[in-house]
Amino acid sequence: MKIIIPAILVFSSLAQAQNKFGLRPMELKEYQSSLKARPEKELVDLQSAIPSIVLDIRYATIHNFTGTKIYNLAKAYARQPVARALQQAQQDFNKLGYGIKIYDAYRPYSATVKFYEVMKGDTTYVASPYKGSKHNRGCALDLTLIDLKTKKELKMPTAYDSPVKESWPTAPVADPEVRKNRETLISIMEKNGFRVYDTEWWHFDFLGWKNYEVMNIDFEELQPAKSGNKK
Repeated sequence: MKIIIPAILVFSSLAQAQNKFGLRPMELKEYQSSLKARPEKELVDLQSAIPSIVLDIRYATIHNFTGTKIYNLAKAYARQPVARALQQAQQDFNKLGYGIKIYDAYRPYSATVKFYEVMKGDTTYVASPYKGSKHNRGCALDLTLIDLKTKKELKMPTAYDSPVKESWPTAPVADPEVRKNRETLISIMEKNGFRVYDTEWWHFDFLGWKNYEVMNIDFEELQPAKSGNKK
């Protein structure tokens, strides 16, 4: 008889295997306690903080590089300072007739372990579970731009999550429109306190990421954590 183990249980067991990767990510109760001393560490629901942003959370679907559904909820969270910086960036983009579409934001550590295993230990396009991802700290965003009138994505060098050199933010681009779109995205994000990742034009790290811990908290846990209800 074939036994099917729910994905969420697999992820939980992976996260607990800190002996395998030598990293102990912060769990819900410790996160809640940390907010008492440092309330700015709260993970903010980006759609609530910035109602005008668009979400396209690929890891809540099977349409991602793993071919499996990673998240049970299509949500995007980030630390308070990250959300404020993104809000300012959205205002700057709006002045140009553009808006932000979010592909991914805070990511539980268990997902990073899964990605690492799918990529067979190649960390060119995924984070190492030995260190954790800036996504795990609530300090990284995967995003692109949309036209505010048509709501369509602007043309970029590659599709999201394409593990090819054309995705690198410094890769040559022949099409002047695509080159301009990429430059606009990167310049405004960097103006507002982010830095583009070396191999992904869509990935932006918040400059203050070192002040925040790697976490392994599922999206389902964040709403009760936010309202102060403990499980």
